Amino acid sequence: MAPSIITYRSTRGGATGMSFEQAVFEGLAPDGGLMIPDVVPDVSKEYKSWSKMKFHELAFEIVSLYCSSDEIPRDDLRELMQRSYKTFDHQEVVPTIKVHDLHIMELFHGPTFAFKDVALQALGNLYEYFLKRNGRRLTVLGATSGDTGGAAIYGMRGKENVDCFILFPEGRVSHIQQQQMTSVMDDNVHCVAIKGTFDDCQDIVKDLFADLSFKKEYGLGAVNSINWARIMFQITYYFYTYYKLFPNCDGEISFSVPTGNFGDILAGYYARLMGLPVKHLIVATNSNDILHRFFTSGKYDKYPVKQTMSPSMDIGISSNFERYLFDLFGKDAQKLQKAMLEFKSCGKLHVDGEELQRARKDFVSACATEQHQTDTIRQYETSFGYTLCPHTACGVSAVDQLRQSLNWASVQNHKMVVLATAHPGKFADSVHAATGTPVKLPPALSALQSAPTRFQVLGNSAKAVRNAIETTVNGQVSTGVLASFLHLLRKMLPCC
Repeated sequence: MAPSIITYRSTRGGATGMSFEQAVFEGLAPDGGLMIPDVVPDVSKEYKSWSKMKFHELAFEIVSLYCSSDEIPRDDLRELMQRSYKTFDHQEVVPTIKVHDLHIMELFHGPTFAFKDVALQALGNLYEYFLKRNGRRLTVLGATSGDTGGAAIYGMRGKENVDCFILFPEGRVSHIQQQQMTSVMDDNVHCVAIKGTFDDCQDIVKDLFADLSFKKEYGLGAVNSINWARIMFQITYYFYTYYKLFPNCDGEISFSVPTGNFGDILAGYYARLMGLPVKHLIVATNSNDILHRFFTSGKYDKYPVKQTMSPSMDIGISSNFERYLFDLFGKDAQKLQKAMLEFKSCGKLHVDGEELQRARKDFVSACATEQHQTDTIRQYETSFGYTLCPHTACGVSAVDQLRQSLNWASVQNHKMVVLATAHPGKFADSVHAATGTPVKLPPALSALQSAPTRFQVLGNSAKAVRNAIETTVNGQVSTGVLASFLHLLRKMLPCC
């Protein structure tokens, strides 16, 4: 059960006793750390009672554990969760499909056909709820390797008192991913192509959040998975899928998760901490394998980012990994802060043998190369008539690579689930190249191919992005003030 008072703190110890609302708006903590709950609730004695719930009902139960009713009255929270998942085109929100001896959790039935819709549709509504209540404005700032940007934009578009700035690496996202972001013409949406990698975009975001005066003046808020709410909302589908495969709650489940920034699999880690019977959590990387290298050698060393056919995973530093390291280091904030500062200066972080053994008990890992992804996509299309996106293919390949060592297929009352993180149509060229067959696009994706777009290109500079935000937000505020003045003037003047 959740504690009566729910508080949050930074992984690096510089912020404590924060409310849920403060943690959500803080994004990156003032000390550079990430916000985490002081207590992860234990639901091992009650989770079975949730097995028949609809997705939005289960989401309400999960969020209730991390946000007190004093902050969001329960009736308001129920309505917020129900509204957030009406935008999905499948009645189950995240259905699970049996393919061969695996179960594929389809997380691509939201408005942008990617798993991040599950969290960002809800986060957009959550932000709007708090902003209306407090009469404040928010400048959302996020970096994307492809899918977060579209999901964030569709979650924030048209929201009152919100400006949304999304940075993406120029030339390093798929055509449809870029079209999905840049074709949204709402006045509060601003897309910026950065001449660099995703890590460069992420560094700019972190630098601007670390500028505390700028953060305060412009009310910066995060949509990347550095925002705790992203992780919290994603916990729901781990529980929901367990109930679909074990309606009587009488089995054990494992998950293989295509992993870049470590947020999606971290949600599974928290689900297990809460009491869900999770046997294995498989970290599936592409050739940008910093996480696989860590779980095999204990060395978390930064390498140059390679451009691959699974671009959403082309990440050299996994921001959310800090939340896991906090636990691995025995919740020692000072030790973690020292390690992260050293990593920032030299690009290396190593753990001792005992810590590596503990990490290997929490996660196993595998790396799916370009050839692994191509072969897996072709095999599943040819043998089973199921089309995988390249990222999902990483998850399937990891399961196959670990099949013998984990021996999971022979375990009684056990199911292996691979998270399908995006619709294959978002990476149609790569899938077509692997299978030889064109991908049939959903109408919404097909319509994006030739849609008009709007974005700007900036150099790899936090200063350039800061200037763009200042110019845009100040211009919109001035326009808004002028519009309010003209409206008042019309009311005062007699009709002609």
